[in-house]
Amino acid sequence: MTKPTPNNHGAASPPSGAAGYHGAVSSPLAGRGARLIIAGGGTGGHIFPAIAIANAIKHVAPETEILFVGAKGKMEMEKVPQAGYKIEGLDIAGFNRSSLIKNIGLPLKLIKSFFQVRKIIAEFKPDAVVGVGGYSSFPVLKQAQLKGIATFIHESNSFAGKTNILLGKKATGVFVASDGMEKFFPAEKILITGNPVRKSIAQSTVTRSQAFRFFNLDETKTTVLAIGGSLGARSINEALANKLDAFKTRNLQLIWQTGKTTAEVYKEKAKGHQNIWVAEFITQMEMAYAAADIVISRSGAMAVTELCVAKKPTIFVPFPFAAEDHQAVNAQTLVNKKSALMIKDSEANEKLVGMTISLAENKDLQRELSDNIAKLAITNADEVIARAILKTL
Repeated sequence: MTKPTPNNHGAASPPSGAAGYHGAVSSPLAGRGARLIIAGGGTGGHIFPAIAIANAIKHVAPETEILFVGAKGKMEMEKVPQAGYKIEGLDIAGFNRSSLIKNIGLPLKLIKSFFQVRKIIAEFKPDAVVGVGGYSSFPVLKQAQLKGIATFIHESNSFAGKTNILLGKKATGVFVASDGMEKFFPAEKILITGNPVRKSIAQSTVTRSQAFRFFNLDETKTTVLAIGGSLGARSINEALANKLDAFKTRNLQLIWQTGKTTAEVYKEKAKGHQNIWVAEFITQMEMAYAAADIVISRSGAMAVTELCVAKKPTIFVPFPFAAEDHQAVNAQTLVNKKSALMIKDSEANEKLVGMTISLAENKDLQRELSDNIAKLAITNADEVIARAILKTL
């Protein structure tokens, strides 16, 4: 297992011998253009790191050709082209735990996706395939491994998903965010890199004034950012919706990303509240982080990673049905380091707004949380991953 050493900014430095991010990469294919497939998606937590990795690879080796493969109907089909990359969609779906009857067609969809993947690989002829998570990554990496093509996995969570564990046995390399992952993957294949963060966030130059003009809010007021992920977080949304007047009473502002699920309901509830900006999705998160004094968030791996980089005092509300309860583990790790606060999903309706107001009125605690969470930030994971992939080709 290889672990990069901290650089002067607290971020991971590349393994010894790796080429610098702005230098050449010693790769037989780098000079004539490697061809890479990046597979996966489903949520922003998979898509945005994938795009960050692609951007880093293109920066190191501009002649590299990159093709994304995702699931039809999922957000990667929109976000990847917006980032300037081609994407192929598979007819595939994940296992539905809430309604078993909806899984009847899964075997046929999986079989169909394998035929689609065979065609994509035959036509594109990739030198390597990178999986970033999400059910669309499985058929692509599995087919690549059957054909002897180099495969790489990025596992963002501290508790690896079952698909990645299976694929990791034959992967060329596995990039992980934290220590202790040898219980899931072969130790000799692991490189601890941290999680890639969008450059727009990691290298943001947005000022507070610019951010407040973007949201048309008052720069002088303490502002709370609530983000429940691209699909939304019911407990967070309902807790806020039930007590919106409390924000005005305490002279607080709210930037509220509701997610797609029942977004219109929450937009309606926010009508008439001049201190609240609400939308189903925030396309420029660097603006939101620049404006926020406090953040309310789920504690998926990528949310935690971005908040460490953004250095924001945060109240985490872990999603209670995450595999192996990994969101609670993520949040508790930061709580133990006095880097964040946490509240159970089941207690959000009763306690979340009160805890938020209390934190908003405690500047000393805000500073402590901000200072401590900043120490955990890693800003160059995408660079380390890009170098490691290209060096093997």
